[in-house]
Amino acid sequence: MSIRVESLSRKWENFSIHDVNLGVAEGEYFIVLGPTGAGKTLLLELIAGFHKPDSGKIWINNVNVTSLPPEKRGIGFVPQEYMLFPHMTVAENVEFGLKMHNVPHAERQKMVKEILEFMGLSHIRDRRPMTLSGGEQQKTSLARALIIKPRILLLDEPLSALDISTQKKMRNELKRIHEELKITTVHVTHNQVEAFILADRLAIMKDGTIIQTGSLEQIFHKPKDNFVARFVGFENLFEGKILETQGSVAKIDVGGVMIEAVTEKVGGCTIGVRPDDIIVSKQPFKSSMRNTLKGEIMNFMDMGSLVNLIVDVNGVSFVALITKRSFLEMKLKKGSKVYLSFKASAVHVI
Repeated sequence: MSIRVESLSRKWENFSIHDVNLGVAEGEYFIVLGPTGAGKTLLLELIAGFHKPDSGKIWINNVNVTSLPPEKRGIGFVPQEYMLFPHMTVAENVEFGLKMHNVPHAERQKMVKEILEFMGLSHIRDRRPMTLSGGEQQKTSLARALIIKPRILLLDEPLSALDISTQKKMRNELKRIHEELKITTVHVTHNQVEAFILADRLAIMKDGTIIQTGSLEQIFHKPKDNFVARFVGFENLFEGKILETQGSVAKIDVGGVMIEAVTEKVGGCTIGVRPDDIIVSKQPFKSSMRNTLKGEIMNFMDMGSLVNLIVDVNGVSFVALITKRSFLEMKLKKGSKVYLSFKASAVHVI
């Protein structure tokens, strides 16, 4: 089932969602990505029917559902806190929605057995929520949403309460569920890793409105503005001035450092380079890359398998990301002289 949101607005006492336009294709895994307080959960609750908008429309499969109550929308909703009933077993929690829909007892038992097997929960069917791990609670909450065979699945920060190892397992589980059931899914999160791994398409949300919508390539490599660029990992953002253009390649002055980029823009601009698009070497890197800058390591941060470098290039600070192995092999430290190399096409000009 497709979703279409048109000029959706709703004002609360201390926050508002305004003029949100969004389209989600049938069978798509769509992620709404944004910082805490952007309005992601409230947008999801409006789509679910928990609140009525002040203006705008919500369409599901080309049917206007703006005035329909939640139970009439064919939606499965998984809240951030899971909201499992503490006095019920896993099986009873999962069965609850079927009871509300007056499904006969024998059919309920059959459906519960099938969904528990599908979710890998059969072995804990008689346990209560307080005895479950975070991952088991999340899977139970998902099973409860899926058992009513929803046309649309809405996920509110589904992995935020889990540890890193369990998050990885649950990302794989969400991917499996989507591939097997093909349910149109809208998943809201502030986690870029979730978005990168799970999303078919995504939207960036800020201050109650959608800033940019597009593919992973468009969002992560062609951000619309400085906010989106910084949010999706363009740690190197500089104000610059385009001095000249030869063909499709421009020479840009960034605080006295010359950088080449592929762009049709002229005059003043902002440029962005992702840390992971920069190659670090002790000697000039022989390649077709148009940008090779010499600098000095001012600081670094050990991040386990990766190391974040802060490199000064004639007064301009660049952030570069390299593997721990490369860092050790090159015997890098504060004060080390290094070369930063990156393609002109890796420079995003805003």
